[in-house]
Amino acid sequence: MFHHHYYSHHHIGLIGAIIIGVAAGWIAEKVMNRDHGLLTNLIVGLVGSLLGAFVMGIIGFHAYGWIGTLITSTIGAILLLWLLGLIKRG
Repeated sequence: MFHHHYYSHHHIGLIGAIIIGVAAGWIAEKVMNRDHGLLTNLIVGLVGSLLGAFVMGIIGFHAYGWIGTLITSTIGAILLLWLLGLIKRG
């Protein structure tokens, strides 16, 4: 069975999650050629981190540490923005 304790398991804490969320949201914003504010980047990054961890867990990839968490969160944030773009067009 798949158990997921994303933030507590990786020991990044709430402040770390916020920092990584903002960074992941900002990177995704640039990659997807969007223009968001700080709060939107934070939300995109945090939701993206959950989405990224879920997808990576399904394929058997588990990221550890700040860099691994940032990569996973950024992939999830890009995926989130891509999915939202599909919904807006549809």
